Amino acid sequence: MEEFVTEEAVLPPAPGEAEHAALALANSTVALPGGHTADFLGTPAQAEQWLAQRDLAPSGAGLAEVCATQLRSLREQIRSLLASRVAGQPALPAAVTAINNAMTRVPTASLLLWDEKAGPYRAAPHPTTAIVEHALATIAADAADLLTSPDATRLTACASPPCNRFLLKHGRRQWCSTRCGDRARAARAYARRTMQE
Repeated sequence: MEEFVTEEAVLPPAPGEAEHAALALANSTVALPGGHTADFLGTPAQAEQWLAQRDLAPSGAGLAEVCATQLRSLREQIRSLLASRVAGQPALPAAVTAINNAMTRVPTASLLLWDEKAGPYRAAPHPTTAIVEHALATIAADAADLLTSPDATRLTACASPPCNRFLLKHGRRQWCSTRCGDRARAARAYARRTMQE
């Protein structure tokens, strides 16, 4: 059951999200207790807000549903790659292709431009219509960097069901947030009590 994001659904960023936009994107859909899901990219306005908070798009860009759909699609491909890495399984070729396509869709070189008065100059093209493509390319490049960096060995899934978020482990921490850690400890305590009865 898909829900709009509520205050109760808002969790602090999982460890590693501040450094990796791809990890933040993967965690932009949250499984909640009771079989509910909160999607931080559920509407174009939410997707635009999410991008603006990470300086990947200007506020008020006016994203359309097709843009939010592209972002949600990249999220699923990144989640697939992260899950494969955590499980030590081969990645789905379609997920790898999606990341590569997102990275190569946008030119990275500064192009030669010519101004009638100032003459030639170089600049990276960034038309308003390509805002989402630039954001997708940036996030895809970050996903590729994360998966090939030493941080990849610290990548794990939150150990508190039903949470579906990923994080970078620091020490023995197995949970994406204090809330998930408390829920896992409470479940273990409950299981011990019921076994003793």
